[in-house]
Amino acid sequence: MNSALESPIHAPAAPLLEGASNFRDVGGYLTTQGQRVRRGQVFRSDHLAGLTHGDVARLQRMGVGYSLDFRGAAECAATPYGIAGVQRVALTIEPTVIARMQNLVAQGIVPTTEETVELMRETYRDFVNRNAPTFGRFLKHLVEQPTPQVFHCTAGKDRTGFAAALLLSALGVDRSTIEHDYLLTNQLYKRDARLEGQGHPHVMKVLWQVQPEFLQAAFETVESQHGGMREYLHGAIGLSPQEVTELRRRLLED
Repeated sequence: MNSALESPIHAPAAPLLEGASNFRDVGGYLTTQGQRVRRGQVFRSDHLAGLTHGDVARLQRMGVGYSLDFRGAAECAATPYGIAGVQRVALTIEPTVIARMQNLVAQGIVPTTEETVELMRETYRDFVNRNAPTFGRFLKHLVEQPTPQVFHCTAGKDRTGFAAALLLSALGVDRSTIEHDYLLTNQLYKRDARLEGQGHPHVMKVLWQVQPEFLQAAFETVESQHGGMREYLHGAIGLSPQEVTELRRRLLED
């Protein structure tokens, strides 16, 4: 039987961009039914404000027509961008929990590593519950508008990481493969102190990397509060069964 569990998990192939360290193709993975996610259709990334002229030309050759931007207002103002031929779509999710952490640090309150991890887990629970409509808009855009498209936040790790996990789940990719894709950020993303703000090293290390526990908190919330991924997609996320079918038609190989 051909399944994702029997196939080696790989780092998806994608042209590397000089000005975006965490840019990669979401395609290439197998679903539990043995279909492969199409390459060259959907990409995930950190912010796109540092792209070189060569990067822009590469995106244009790839046919990318939309960038779906999960960043908040201050983040967009700090690192604005415009790419000829690529329409930016704001899918704003303000980093409120991270801002709370940074405020604590500014007041001289230094959380432990464990407390920081728990705050990040709470961030992911918020993704599931508070930000479901925005993630629903993300998936609907992939259904309604032509690909290739790229989606991103600042580091391409949390909002982008959950969005990728949601998309791959909707396509039928198994949980261990989704976690593998999620954790690739720790290998690829190059931290930028200008974007991180000030904080104690043990706190900043947690905030600017990903851990399995973060994504697990989201999946646990989907299971415990929404009845499972299928119910979550059709409920809080707002995709109809027909839209899920169309998403799979567009993004899975025949």
